[in-house]
Amino acid sequence: MAFTSTITGRAVIGNKVAKWGTFTNTSSSTGGDINTGLHLAESVTLTPKGTAVAANAPAVNEDLPVAGNAVTIVTDADQAGYWQAIGDFD
Repeated sequence: MAFTSTITGRAVIGNKVAKWGTFTNTSSSTGGDINTGLHLAESVTLTPKGTAVAANAPAVNEDLPVAGNAVTIVTDADQAGYWQAIGDFD
């Protein structure tokens, strides 16, 4: 199981922070923890990427808001994509 995520951007929106990045699954992995870098993730958006339509959309496997910076997601095997999280300051 090999799941990785990266933060590629950050912006302050009023009294909240938005962060975004990518996630990748390999070796038949079906998800993992996205390290958002936020103290509290209040909203998470996931978008699959690829050369064909995704069979299933990736999903957040947590009740929002999520305390701490790790947000667990589930995906189809080997699915990659983009994420965006909005929450409290890091």
